[in-house]
Amino acid sequence: MTGSTNHHEAPKVSVEQLLQQYRTIIDKNIEKWFPRKLDEKGLRFFCGSSASFQFDAEAATQAISVPCWDILDRGGKRWRPVLMILVGEAFGSISGDQKDTILNLATLCELIHNGSLMVDDIEDNSELRRGKPCAHHIYGTDIAINAGNALYFLPMVVIRELKGKLPDKLVLDLYDIIVQECINLHFGQGMDIYWHQGKSSKSPSVVEYLQMCAFKTGTLARMACKLGALVTGAEKSVVDAFGKFGEVVGVGFQIQDDVLNLVGERFSTSVTGEDITEGKRSLMVIHCLHNAPEEDAKRLLSILNLHTKERQLIDEAISILQKNGSITYAKDMGKKMIVEAWASVEPLITSAEVKAGLKTFTDFLVEREI
Repeated sequence: MTGSTNHHEAPKVSVEQLLQQYRTIIDKNIEKWFPRKLDEKGLRFFCGSSASFQFDAEAATQAISVPCWDILDRGGKRWRPVLMILVGEAFGSISGDQKDTILNLATLCELIHNGSLMVDDIEDNSELRRGKPCAHHIYGTDIAINAGNALYFLPMVVIRELKGKLPDKLVLDLYDIIVQECINLHFGQGMDIYWHQGKSSKSPSVVEYLQMCAFKTGTLARMACKLGALVTGAEKSVVDAFGKFGEVVGVGFQIQDDVLNLVGERFSTSVTGEDITEGKRSLMVIHCLHNAPEEDAKRLLSILNLHTKERQLIDEAISILQKNGSITYAKDMGKKMIVEAWASVEPLITSAEVKAGLKTFTDFLVEREI
């Protein structure tokens, strides 16, 4: 996106290097839009110049910027912004203004994602996020909820600032996509929470799981792809095709994430199996509940409903999933979905370099080991 980062070199470097290369650019842009320390000028930028009284910049910084930047600074792959940038470059040469717009929108996408993580950790009663205590354990649940929610809305200033710089119709379309995807995100999260609390009268089916996952995890990847394509002037059919592609990439990423949580060699034993403690109805769990012998299915369900942290019980649940082929099933489905999704967008990509890079990048997301 800048002179020092040329995507056309992407196929010559590893995906990990590509992600790190873009991460520096993305994080610098995040800080441009969302300062680590808020002052009077910054608060008026976010809150509007019509404030009648006086801001407490210290309180705003400590209650919003500090906890949010704590999570942002811990890492994360930034793969959704990178996906948006790659899709934006998929149709050949784009202008400098289009590149800047895509980078700014990529920032928006990453901030919303991190806000969802902060809230998700509270809802799941998680202990750790990226190797450190979750934000609500450090700053308090009240601060973490408010700061996480703020990250859904603060990035909208990016769209606000595009008014007058882009056609009104395009700005409206950008708003529509972002708002709709945030709605979808919350419905997906709601379904997931309801299931892992064990309140559902039945075990969700595979297709119900896939729809939940398409909303919860696929939605921000879908948003990234649709925004990247829309800014370049792609037709609606193309925007929708890339949106569907992004959705499937997000679902495939989640499936692999769930697999790694149970059997990932690079995960420490203190983290491996956290989804069992949560009682998560992953694709593996759903497959097992519907296909395993009744004794195994009942035993797995009983362990999930305990929300246990006992290592022996967690390992027993993982063993049931392995014995019944559920982990292999999930891996195979994730890969199959990606192959089919790629076939639908490959003919639309005019840049050979971007096509190679995007294919490698997509495969990495669903085959990675961490």
